[in-house]
Amino acid sequence: MAKLRIVTGQDTEVLRTVAAKIPQVTKEVKNLIKDMQQAVKKAEGLGLAAPQVGKSIRLCLANFNGKMTPLVNPKVIWKSEETSTMEEGCLSLPKINVDVTRPVEITVRYIDEKGVEQERKLHDLDARVVQHEIDHLNGILIVDYK
Repeated sequence: MAKLRIVTGQDTEVLRTVAAKIPQVTKEVKNLIKDMQQAVKKAEGLGLAAPQVGKSIRLCLANFNGKMTPLVNPKVIWKSEETSTMEEGCLSLPKINVDVTRPVEITVRYIDEKGVEQERKLHDLDARVVQHEIDHLNGILIVDYK
């Protein structure tokens, strides 16, 4: 397994670029997932997006029920009108916290690590984490919500 370094800095190009769609879940993508799972565990994060480790592809991880779950090409297909505001931090922006308002519930469509399309309804912290990670895939950082 490769050791991945988490990219930091709000002006870093890879963090400000819209990530490319992944055409298929290859061995390389699966290896990156494993490496990212190790990196986020070491950093004690709730989620991690590929741009945060220098890879501009649409892949992120989110912690569901204690398992760091990969989401390939995730897309929010529904969001609640109800929102909540919470302070968020980011592994790529150490020591910066920002109040961010997001929908309380979402439905996300994604491809899993086996290449199978999935849909998952999420609420509260799970929904917030996935929305935060999808922001990374779109070149958006929490400082953009100030």
